[in-house]
Amino acid sequence: MTAQNFTGKVVWITGASSGLGEALAREWHARGAKVILSARREAALAQIAGEWQDAKILPLDVAQTLAAPAAVEQAWALFGRIDIMAHNAGVSQRSAAAATPLATTREIMETNFFGPVALTKELLPRMRAGGGRIVVITSLMGKFGAAGRSSYAASKHALHGYFDALRAEEWAQRIRVTLVTPGYVRTAISQNAKDENGGAHGALDRGQAGGMAPEKCAKIIVDGVARDREEILVGGFEKFAVFAKRWAPKLLSIGLRGRNID
Repeated sequence: MTAQNFTGKVVWITGASSGLGEALAREWHARGAKVILSARREAALAQIAGEWQDAKILPLDVAQTLAAPAAVEQAWALFGRIDIMAHNAGVSQRSAAAATPLATTREIMETNFFGPVALTKELLPRMRAGGGRIVVITSLMGKFGAAGRSSYAASKHALHGYFDALRAEEWAQRIRVTLVTPGYVRTAISQNAKDENGGAHGALDRGQAGGMAPEKCAKIIVDGVARDREEILVGGFEKFAVFAKRWAPKLLSIGLRGRNID
């Protein structure tokens, strides 16, 4: 696959009804891919897919992991294969660890971690026949933690651990794994984030408001996938916190003390 051409490839994208998921769908489709769009909002999916003759929709709540076998069977049947699985669906958090109910932490983990894992486990036996790629959208919070993001950061750290291991295990089966670590992207993720009551945060954070356009982020991601990148770090100045975590962890820790990243 070149940086410009995914002709004939089948890409299944979760969280595709808006934001980065929608932008990824548009970018892959523009490069010739056949796309399967999944999210909870069927009407939004139908509106996007209605622009193209070769797109399919599959309404799905990834947190409902018991539905994963049926979802994979349905998705596979739409085109007879899936070449790229893009795990983009997710939910963020805006609440202190001590104030966050365990039920909210479990909900975040179900959506962000167990959902992608359940779908991947069902896909693996089918993908092994011809190879494929798993693309996992994580976060800078998969590299370090910050105030107000404890459960969210835990879910994203878990993705890195699980899919790094999966990459090593499935290499001989021609299944590749790309982990995408975005910083601020201009989406509604902060508005939809869970607050301490389990409801929606309902506010657009300054970081999100001034973040990268989802279309630009999607282009960088798809370019990286085309170039067989194992990890893609994308964002503005905030992405340098990843390097600070590695080379100057104490300084980063001091800078983050008691500070909500908004």
